[in-house]
Amino acid sequence: MQYLPNILFAIVLLAGLGFFAKNVQRLRRNINLGKEVDVSDNKPQRWMNMAKIALGQTKMVVRPIAGFLHVIVYVGFIIINIEVLEIIIDGLFGTHRIGLKVLNESVYGFLIGSFEILAVLVLIVVFAFWFRRNIIKLKRFLSKEMTGWPKNDGNIILYFEVVLMCLFLVMNATDSSFQSLDAGNVVSQYITPLFSGLSENTLHLVERGAWWVHIIGILIFLNYLYYSKHLHILLAFPNTFFGKLIPQGQFKNNNAVTQEVKLMMDPDADPFAAPAEDAPDPEKFGASDVTDLSWVQLLNAYTCTECGRCTSECPANQTGKKLSPRKIMMDTRDRLEEVGKNIDSNKGVFVDDGKQLLGDYITNEELWACTSCNACVQACPVSIDPLSIIMDMRQYLVMEQSAAPSDLNNMMGNIENNGAPWPFNQMDRLNWVEES
Repeated sequence: MQYLPNILFAIVLLAGLGFFAKNVQRLRRNINLGKEVDVSDNKPQRWMNMAKIALGQTKMVVRPIAGFLHVIVYVGFIIINIEVLEIIIDGLFGTHRIGLKVLNESVYGFLIGSFEILAVLVLIVVFAFWFRRNIIKLKRFLSKEMTGWPKNDGNIILYFEVVLMCLFLVMNATDSSFQSLDAGNVVSQYITPLFSGLSENTLHLVERGAWWVHIIGILIFLNYLYYSKHLHILLAFPNTFFGKLIPQGQFKNNNAVTQEVKLMMDPDADPFAAPAEDAPDPEKFGASDVTDLSWVQLLNAYTCTECGRCTSECPANQTGKKLSPRKIMMDTRDRLEEVGKNIDSNKGVFVDDGKQLLGDYITNEELWACTSCNACVQACPVSIDPLSIIMDMRQYLVMEQSAAPSDLNNMMGNIENNGAPWPFNQMDRLNWVEES
């Protein structure tokens, strides 16, 4: 019976970490459904981007108020959970505040005191975030795609953080041995009087209860991430590392198109020659479903924070067009999840479900509303590139479906026939000079 709590703790810990590992495996499988792309170049710059953007939050603080509040939650939540290491050691080996045996009492008190101050700051900021979402109702949180689960998810994570921070403070406030140190209890000492009427045994039960619920809550939170937009807590780091390094206005060339152009311009080439017998099948132009996208684009989709900065900066969206870059990323993630569940339910094989990303999730109207200005890419705090998905799907519409808008078809026809986008013969270009 002496070791029963330790055994129970080990079971809970292994179950929580095991389920998390299973979710990570599913996540990795889904991302790897995307096409291979080489992003191994310029690693020093990639490490620098990750340090600045993911760790340093440099793009987040572009909007000072939201950025400052987010930094407090980010720093506070991460640092406070350093104490989880102590909880795990105590839980597995039956110790109590092992940190006091390893660290000097004043050092330990300084750390826990810092954690308590950060916990209060996190509670204040979480309330501010909740107020912005639910009372002020900022416009970027009220889009059509932000109803149902996406809206509830934003609030659920805030409630999670409130509960975890409160449990941390209650755990310290009801720990008599910790309070007797009079070191590190900079906040919890003011909570302790709330429990002054309880007996020592009852106080111990409250402390143990808060301790258990705190660690179980952290494990639940860890596994909740896979189903939440807050997966960016983990994925922001690889996403910024693998982010685009070339100038934002530079678009990638399609190798298949490049080869066709080279063939057309080679006077010695036979454009009607049959391909070699061992030649691979020609690749599909563009993308109509998630498996046509690269794995980096799928990583982008899972990393999306749904903050709406991209949509709020989008000129097409601001002028009433249907396009929302945030919805593009959310739709991509939703379709990818659907494909993943299809594979899971069919023993590792995807069975055609008659759906695809283009049409069933994202409409042609949304794609053609984009001005390709890169405002969404610039605005994203974690280096997500919605424009690359839009352009790939546009390419599919034009080159596979011949479904470009009439204005675009007219322009391309004019370029082909007249060498310019306008419907005027080359011989008539200077007529305006004579008229003037």
